[in-house]
Amino acid sequence: MSTAIVTGQPVPGSSLENDLRLLGFEVRSAADAADAAALLAAVPADRRVALVDARFVGHPHALRLGLTDPRFPLAAVAGAVTAQPAGREALTRALAGPTTAGGGTALAVDSLADRVVTTLDAEGAEVHRPELGSLVAAVPGDPQARNEARQAVAAVDDEAVRLRSAVKARDGFFTTFCISPYSRYLARWCARRGLTPNQVTTASLITALIAAGSAATGTRGGFVAAGLLLIFSFVLDCTDGQLARYSLQYSTLGAWLDATFDRAKEYAYYAGLALGAARGGDDVWALALGAMVLQTCRHVVDFAFNESNAGDPADTADTSPTAALSGRLDSVGWTVWLRRMIVLPIGERWAMIAVLTAVTTPRITFYVLLIGCAFAATYTTAGRVLRSVARRRGRTDRAARALADLADSGPLARAFARLGGRGLPGLAVPAVALAGGAVVVCAAALSDFGSALPVAGAVVYAVTSGLVVARPLKGALDWLVPPFFRAAEYGTVLVLAAKSGVNGTLPAAFGLVAAVAYHHYDTVYRIRGDAGVPPAWLVRVIGGHEGRTLLVTVLAVLLTAAQFKVALTVLAVVVALLVLAESIRFWVASHLGGAPAVHDEGETA
Repeated sequence: MSTAIVTGQPVPGSSLENDLRLLGFEVRSAADAADAAALLAAVPADRRVALVDARFVGHPHALRLGLTDPRFPLAAVAGAVTAQPAGREALTRALAGPTTAGGGTALAVDSLADRVVTTLDAEGAEVHRPELGSLVAAVPGDPQARNEARQAVAAVDDEAVRLRSAVKARDGFFTTFCISPYSRYLARWCARRGLTPNQVTTASLITALIAAGSAATGTRGGFVAAGLLLIFSFVLDCTDGQLARYSLQYSTLGAWLDATFDRAKEYAYYAGLALGAARGGDDVWALALGAMVLQTCRHVVDFAFNESNAGDPADTADTSPTAALSGRLDSVGWTVWLRRMIVLPIGERWAMIAVLTAVTTPRITFYVLLIGCAFAATYTTAGRVLRSVARRRGRTDRAARALADLADSGPLARAFARLGGRGLPGLAVPAVALAGGAVVVCAAALSDFGSALPVAGAVVYAVTSGLVVARPLKGALDWLVPPFFRAAEYGTVLVLAAKSGVNGTLPAAFGLVAAVAYHHYDTVYRIRGDAGVPPAWLVRVIGGHEGRTLLVTVLAVLLTAAQFKVALTVLAVVVALLVLAESIRFWVASHLGGAPAVHDEGETA
């Protein structure tokens, strides 16, 4: 249980202590700084603790935002400051410091909590201050000011603000206008019944899996039910994030579940559509696998570009012509929504898939999906390339490490990297990555199944992959390296499976790519959560992107088409078991070990 230390003389008629108890705090009273310090020292080290001025006047949700958000070690609003265990030492020092405001800042009201925040700022501690908007948080200094503050509180509907803030500020058109207007109330309903975001996330996954099963029946009724269930799954997918924001229930495990379950839901639905089409005599597994490859590569482009700019102050002041044009377009209202729609964010994409599933065939659904995603990928990638070309600064060391981790280089690539000396210059890095990937994919596409040509292409790919990562990836376009590697590996598996001509090989390839893609997504979310990367032994055991590509091409030469199908199935199972076991172990251990809370706003793509 958390502890709130209310400082100063109690104010008659104040609801502060009751509000704090409703927020889960055990309330203690302190007459002055010395009493507060003694009470603070008595609070167990593993508890959250807050200092709150007894004269505080404000909305309960303002206190909730300032004192209960699990993502920040230190946080404050006017008249209140809180510390989680990671921030306790800094809070204790600040409370024991000068009892008058420092740093040349004059406080309108002599508030112990505000003096502590001033000291924390002077010491360089990072204190989170939530955006309150129309919410009130104040420490009135006299009866007239208190009366005015109370009137301001009464003039604003605390619950309405809380509901509005549960919805993401930036979202797609479909989500904003067709889902969020009512899903926020579903989130509140869940909160009042004690449901957690993780439970809603799991319900969304189960609903999507049922939708995939309905699509797999291959009947028109099954397709209609699948479309409706997919939309409901997306409603729940929006609800879990809104519930997290509404009740401030954030966690590292929750962010991981939300992100990975989104991918699992979509790709399981692709498989369900392919199974349903097969029941009707139409083999669309190649289209399903192609859609998964394209969508995964889109996400890698997003992740790699964002990570390449993470932590770089220059990225916040983009003065490129592309950024200027984007700013002008954003000044025209309708272009904002048009641009959000044409990139097919998850809401628009799932709505399109659901409607097409219900009224057309799986083949048409995949054709439209592939065309739409290809256009969206071209649009977004072109804009990012133009921004990067205009960039005048190199990438940070952190960005280079993130790109190297996203590259997923195995023992072969690392060995060739050591032989590559100082590496490739400038724009040769992404160019060679693209050329090496094109060599192996084209070799597989232009030769018959069982030919040794793809093996030669895979060897070239392994050599070029090593040259590409021989130096830190700090070039303007080096963020293109991970998506080029993904496209080469996944594309090779797709082409060889299609070339085998044996029924069941493409589903096996779908399983393999899904297992490897999960590993790549897991790497992304560990990086984004500042949780490190998958262990080196795992990367070595599953071979890295170049090792797996070479292995698949060798299997295609040594085995018959029927045996190749079995080999892909076994490989998919082995990779899936390894990456899932390690991933689940890591995230559960991090959650139980008290990892810092994270709230992932979700991918627009």
